[in-house]
Amino acid sequence: MDILKDITFERGTETHTFTAIGRCPRTGRLGVSVTTGEIGTGGRVPSVMANVGAVGTQAYTDPRLGPLAIRLLELGYPAQRVMTELESSDPHIEWRQLGIVDRYGRTAVRTGARNNGWAGHIAGDGWVVMGNAVVSEDVVGAMGRAMEEFEAEDIETRLMNAISAGTDAGGQPDGQRAAAILVHENEGYTIVNLRVDDHDAPMQELWRLFDKLHPLVPYYRERPDNPEIGRVVDWKKERGIE
Repeated sequence: MDILKDITFERGTETHTFTAIGRCPRTGRLGVSVTTGEIGTGGRVPSVMANVGAVGTQAYTDPRLGPLAIRLLELGYPAQRVMTELESSDPHIEWRQLGIVDRYGRTAVRTGARNNGWAGHIAGDGWVVMGNAVVSEDVVGAMGRAMEEFEAEDIETRLMNAISAGTDAGGQPDGQRAAAILVHENEGYTIVNLRVDDHDAPMQELWRLFDKLHPLVPYYRERPDNPEIGRVVDWKKERGIE
């Protein structure tokens, strides 16, 4: 097909990573959360487009796969069809770990045979969790349970709790250095976009940032359509937000 014709895939960069991908069944927001032992994972793993889909690509990742998957989703391909196209187009697919959630909450996930162990994934209703080179299957299992446990919460809270649960379950044998969360609002912009690129305790730092931003999400959702909302510092003060 034309969209794939001129793309050449390479092995890419190895990332030992665990990731959660999901769609909120109530709001339609889409997002990805990720943590890994390498620097700057937020710049490689997640790809999200409002009203289109969310994708995570890791292991010996090719960062071009995420944007390509988003382009296919934008054309209307369902998640599994997109995965099939990537499988048939990438000669190094067995080195990859890929997860996709489309605009309707349909999922596709693949752990290539040449991923470093332990490696695996779980797909649920509108979400995917996956990990490679983690201490055991308990990491991904804990992530899946968190996605279900926090089902009543907004998608950004669910995604944060998923990678936090994976960390608490042991994460990676050598620990983690980076973490990120990217969530798109339906209106076509990011509502949560936080990165910790190099830190001794990246999940702790990501939670610190998230806890500061999350109470402000209603303000940042309203402001584009209501410039008279005022300054965020005044909005916070009126609501007793520190």
